[in-house]
Amino acid sequence: MTTDRATADGTDQATGIEVKPVAGHIGAEITGVDLAGELDDAVVAAIRAAVLRWKVVFFRGQRLDHAGHVAFARRFGEPVVLRKRGSASPADFPEVETTADRLELGGKFGMEHDEWLQRRRHTLLRGWHCDHGARIDPPAATILRAETVPPYGGDTTWSNLAAAYAGLSGPVREFVDGLRVEHRLGVGYQPRPGDDAYVRHLLDHQVASLHPLVRVHPETGERVLYVNGYYVEQIADLSRAESRAILDMLLEQAVRPEYTVRFRWEPGSVAFWDNRATIHLAPSDNAHLDFPRTMHRVMLTGDVPVGVDGKPSEPITGTEPGRW
Repeated sequence: MTTDRATADGTDQATGIEVKPVAGHIGAEITGVDLAGELDDAVVAAIRAAVLRWKVVFFRGQRLDHAGHVAFARRFGEPVVLRKRGSASPADFPEVETTADRLELGGKFGMEHDEWLQRRRHTLLRGWHCDHGARIDPPAATILRAETVPPYGGDTTWSNLAAAYAGLSGPVREFVDGLRVEHRLGVGYQPRPGDDAYVRHLLDHQVASLHPLVRVHPETGERVLYVNGYYVEQIADLSRAESRAILDMLLEQAVRPEYTVRFRWEPGSVAFWDNRATIHLAPSDNAHLDFPRTMHRVMLTGDVPVGVDGKPSEPITGTEPGRW
């Protein structure tokens, strides 16, 4: 939004909505809008501008149902339709995935959910990810709404990858600009001793792409440090030892506290984030609490990342643009 339309308190005079930043590099809360209502083009444009500027925006006290959630998402792009969802997701709305489905995954492979989660996230940085980052065309954005949340715990954290790139020293930026890195589903999972059904599943359903280590954002033109802890495997043309050291350094840079924002969910809260320029960390402080946490997400289809050299990502296995 332009400064001549906004008042001193951040209210956009043309739309009546207020965009209030909540952290120095990322995150803003938007008020003055009912997402379940009819949104005119000016409101949609203001929300889009806020997402691009602040990378993740938050709305509270919304009354969206599944139909309203999908309708809102369609104002910003084409919703993803997943081929497979869990039993908790609504059958009549294929665009909506209920995150409680994830609680079923461990049981499918012969282990309790806590063990499955620990084997996926066995280091402090492993949980940081963008949605479906191993695809050749990861989603452009995710819109997540809270239905039921615990009275405490369960917060989500996001990090601004454009700010993380800008915060690197000049020589390091120049070095990483030309590198490519393999993103693969299931990287870093620690197998169980003996037979492991989840390992067999990963081997039978490989998804991997070669993405630029620095992505040029297709709308803002910003350079984005395109790393995450869950999908990243190895930097192309480097030894494993060199790659590991560099990736660890870059991932630690990506999630420095000053580049992050943490959101406390309430029933009716909605978070809308740019999946091309952020990584996020799902909570791990509520697993031991006997409180439900039910969230619903809609993702928007994305494009193939392009590097500083203008070259797009390359599919390695199990993925092609537009095919989910």
